[in-house]
Amino acid sequence: MVRSVVGTGVVIAAYYLLPLDAAFTAGTVIALVGGLAAVALLLSWQVRVIMRSPRPQLRAVEAVATALPLFLLLFAAVYYLLERSTPESFSESLSRTDALYFTMTVFSTVGFGDISPHSGPARVLATGQMAVDLVLLGVVARYLVGAVQEGLRQRQLTTPDGGNGSSSDAR
Repeated sequence: MVRSVVGTGVVIAAYYLLPLDAAFTAGTVIALVGGLAAVALLLSWQVRVIMRSPRPQLRAVEAVATALPLFLLLFAAVYYLLERSTPESFSESLSRTDALYFTMTVFSTVGFGDISPHSGPARVLATGQMAVDLVLLGVVARYLVGAVQEGLRQRQLTTPDGGNGSSSDAR
C-alpha cells in the first residue's frame, strides 16, 4: 500500500509542478490516447500480478490506488491545457485544481454545477471521459475481481491442504 500512496503523491506532485504551458493541439489528443493506453497496460500488468499474488485482494486495491489517480490526473491536465488554449471552453477559467475538480465531477457522475463545458471540444472531451469512465468502472472492475478470484483459487491449489489431490488421507 505504501507504493500506491507514494506513487499517487508523485503523480499529484508532477501534475502541479510540471510546466503545462503547451497549446491544446492534435498532439495533446494523441498524448491523452497514449496516456490512456499506458493506464490500460498498467492495469493489464496488475491483473497478472494479482493472479500470482499471495494476497490478491490487497494487490487489487493497490492496482486501483495506482491506476485511478493517474487516469484522473491525465484528464485534468488535458482539461487544463484545453482551457489555456481556448478560454471559452468552460464556464469559468480553470486553475489546475479547478481542472482536477471538474475531472472528479465528471468521473463521479455528480453532474455539472459551477464548472461546465461550453465549447465543442470541451464537450467532446467530457463526453469521451464519461464513456471511458464507464468502461473503467465496469470492465476494469470485472477484470480485477476476476484476477482476485483466480489468485485465491491458485493460492488454494498450492497450499498443502488446498484440495490439490495430494492429501495424505487419500492413500
